[in-house]
Amino acid sequence: MTNRGTAVIGLLAAGAALAGCVDRKIRITSEPAGARVWLNDTEIGTTPAEADFRFYGRYDIRLEKEGYEPLWTDREAKAPLWQYPGIDLAADLIPARFDDLVEWHFELEPSPETVGDPATVRRELIDRARSMRDGSERD
Repeated sequence: MTNRGTAVIGLLAAGAALAGCVDRKIRITSEPAGARVWLNDTEIGTTPAEADFRFYGRYDIRLEKEGYEPLWTDREAKAPLWQYPGIDLAADLIPARFDDLVEWHFELEPSPETVGDPATVRRELIDRARSMRDGSERD
């Protein structure tokens, strides 16, 4: 092999060794904190929770906390500009570390049984319904 060929291979190897990398994380928080979190049916901990991810797109999310209604939803992890096809190749050659943090926050609703005594809640609901009915009959 010629000196020129060896030099080119050496430069390519050095470039690959110095190439940048991407650290992708999803962080999920909730109000109140301490809810158990599943991301695509894999438990990742309690809020605030973090998990690494490899691919952009939609993720299924489930949160559960005693005394609160369970939450099932989905969110999309959108790719930043430097991760679009074509641009990502150039970004990978830059000898730098890229951090991509996707953050999602969820508000949990209290379970009806934790708001008050079930008999009291039922009585208040019936009273409110009667009040609304009586108000609509006058119109």
